[in-house]
Amino acid sequence: MLTLTVLGCDGSHAGPGGLDPQRAGVGAGAGSGYLVRWWPTRTAVWVDAGPGTFAALQRAMAPDGLSAIVLSHRHRDHTSDLAGFAEQARWSHRPEDPPVPVLAPAEVVAELGHLGGGALAWTAVADGAETIVGPLRLGFVRTDHEPETLALRLEAPGRRLGYSADTGPGWSASALGRDLDLLLCEATYSAAEERIGVHLSGRQAGRMARAAGARRLVITHRWAALPAEAIRQEAEEAFGGPVGQAVPGRGYSL
Repeated sequence: MLTLTVLGCDGSHAGPGGLDPQRAGVGAGAGSGYLVRWWPTRTAVWVDAGPGTFAALQRAMAPDGLSAIVLSHRHRDHTSDLAGFAEQARWSHRPEDPPVPVLAPAEVVAELGHLGGGALAWTAVADGAETIVGPLRLGFVRTDHEPETLALRLEAPGRRLGYSADTGPGWSASALGRDLDLLLCEATYSAAEERIGVHLSGRQAGRMARAAGARRLVITHRWAALPAEAIRQEAEEAFGGPVGQAVPGRGYSL
């Protein structure tokens, strides 16, 4: 079984958290971060490391059990907690332990690649790159977002997960393939903010997932000031089927 656990999902900056799902969202208050696990081999990949996500990761598993880390781009709402993990890894790493692979765009490696010492093994990836992590195949596709931002296709035996990372409407989730069992797609804004163009609205995310033929859609990266349910509803209408709203701690099985 392949599972996706939301560690954090606020867009651009972490919100205040709280208990009102119409505003902050239940349990919100952490930047982008997701834990993907393939249970037959206990393979675990941490995808993006926004503020608050390292604490959430430790509630889900022991950090030394990670198989790899993927960072989609250099913005702090996707990378800031890597520093805390690197410090923990530096002190707990033994010389005989293999380093944890960190896969990221070249400018992320240039900026953060000094972290972790021998506990982390940094590799620059780019548009079209593919790599293997245990039984998982990871593929990277550049999105409509600056700085260089890479969406992720993650294949497990019989399972296919897509992650849009950050993107504007000039990208298509079809670039990740038309056979996705689940697409985790950013939906930062409501339709009223579509003119901004640097991120997707719920409506645009729904349309994109439908055009890509994704079987399931979960939206994430919501701007914390906007009502979660309104964005989910517009995504659902555009997608033509049920849509999940990412909430920290919420899990999905493929």
